[in-house]
Amino acid sequence: MAARAQASSGRRNTHRNTRPVYGNDYVQGSAAPKLRPQTAPKQETRPGKPSGSQSVRSNHRIRRNQERAMYMDLPYVIMLTIASVFTLYLCINYLHVQSSITARMHHIEQMEAELEQLRAENDALETSINTSIDLNKIYEIATKELGMVYAKKDQVLLYDKTESEYVRQYEDIPEH
Repeated sequence: MAARAQASSGRRNTHRNTRPVYGNDYVQGSAAPKLRPQTAPKQETRPGKPSGSQSVRSNHRIRRNQERAMYMDLPYVIMLTIASVFTLYLCINYLHVQSSITARMHHIEQMEAELEQLRAENDALETSINTSIDLNKIYEIATKELGMVYAKKDQVLLYDKTESEYVRQYEDIPEH
């Protein structure tokens, strides 16, 4: 156990149950004594927060960096102005293109509505034409007034279909 105490005395004790040791001065009584400078505990410094002379130096550095950041020389101002003008030009161009696209879409919608209206009118006219046709009257006029008759079986000639979907007649059809 003595070896363990000697080994641990060189190391800093990091257990949770132990208290940090500030000094060996022990005072009896109720009056709180003034601590001597050599026995006063050191103030902990946070790594992100400088203390004392470090804070003065870092504040000076920060101010100097801010001044450098705020300093604008002529080439920097010229480049910044060019970039701003170019960005403004691009934004205006984008808005112009966007408005032209919107206008075209509106025009297309108008044309589609007009097309629908024309189709509806066309369908209505076709329906009225189809309902006004009397097929019995056409048959009467064709057979009685014009003398038309149905074709007989020997009058119908069949042809083989060629590559095209219709037959062209270049000369009279021969009689058999």
